[in-house]
Amino acid sequence: MSLSVGGRAFAHIAAFHPEITAFRRDLHAHPELGFEEVYTASRVKQALQVCGVDEIHTGIGKTGLVAVIRGQQTSSGRMIGLRADMDALPMAEHNDFAWKSAKPGLMHGCGHDGHTAMLVAAARYLAETRAFDGTAVLIFQPGEEGYAGAQAMINDGLFERFPVQSVYAMHNWPAMRPGTVGLNSGPMMAAADRVTIEITGQGGHGAHPYQTIDPVLVAGHIITAVQSIVSRNVKPVDSAVISLCALQAGDVNAMSVIPSSARLVGTVRSFTPVVQALIERRLSELCSGIAQSFGASALVTYERMYPATVNTPAEARFAGDVAESLVGAVNVVRDLEPSMGAEDFSFMLRVKPGAYLRLGQGTANGEGACYLHNSRYDFNDDVLPLGAALHASLVEQGMPLAED
Repeated sequence: MSLSVGGRAFAHIAAFHPEITAFRRDLHAHPELGFEEVYTASRVKQALQVCGVDEIHTGIGKTGLVAVIRGQQTSSGRMIGLRADMDALPMAEHNDFAWKSAKPGLMHGCGHDGHTAMLVAAARYLAETRAFDGTAVLIFQPGEEGYAGAQAMINDGLFERFPVQSVYAMHNWPAMRPGTVGLNSGPMMAAADRVTIEITGQGGHGAHPYQTIDPVLVAGHIITAVQSIVSRNVKPVDSAVISLCALQAGDVNAMSVIPSSARLVGTVRSFTPVVQALIERRLSELCSGIAQSFGASALVTYERMYPATVNTPAEARFAGDVAESLVGAVNVVRDLEPSMGAEDFSFMLRVKPGAYLRLGQGTANGEGACYLHNSRYDFNDDVLPLGAALHASLVEQGMPLAED
């Protein structure tokens, strides 16, 4: 597939497109879970050494690493961060191509192999040209898929050691066609919280339920009632999702035994701390009240996992302008609808201004593509040079060389 992309960075990077593709496919064949990215990190380090970056720092956030590239000039004192995630998923791959996963039960089902390859390609271009005034900090992050690897890197002093003024990341998006970029100037991804509801009743014989306090009955009422929180407590102009996704109670082989306890587990998604706090409070009140009305008790444990991924307006406008310089205004969606999925780049955006972008990689019309976390997913190698050029252009346009 041929993409219509302008700019010096894209033309330069497109010349070594086959090498980027081979690198990406090697990573795809060797997936690793969060904080286990030993092979991936070693391949990235080797590639960065060949690229000729100025510094490589390893062991940040366990298996994370950071590359530093200084421009032709550094008098501006500017420093921009670019981030890519490296980890895979605990799922079986059902593809048949030569670079499919060589590890049973592990798969790059979210495209982090492509994200890593694009940032390595950007590193090569930036190290070869250095057409900027400042310092580029390339962050290769472990453990995005549920391990909070971004926070681990921050805890290891990421931004104290590399005090970037802004930080950017991108994620492939099968719902958008290749050659397009999407973002907005506010929430891009929701906060992801885990809720566990422990219901305690009194077990007994299924033929004599009047002698029991049935926790399964209580669970059923709770499952239905909690859906009223979004429809009746959250403002209609706000967005939230409550999904109770698992119920554990009793023994499927004991058809006539009412258990003494039940457990519900689910997730809550929201975009603002106010809505997040409201849902946490209402869940506790509602579950406790329903359980008490049946003579049971309910304990709600609410765990805040990932915060919302929120772009800062100035950096979102800048990133949109950079994208336009590559693919044209018609191919940049600046009011992209937020996703209820979650992303741990949110931890970085809590402490640094920046933006999170979507890179189209689906079919020609953006429909019918194989979506993320699917056992037949694969990253679209056609968009590798564009993603790399977008990374590089954020650096070049964010820290331009002084004109003569």
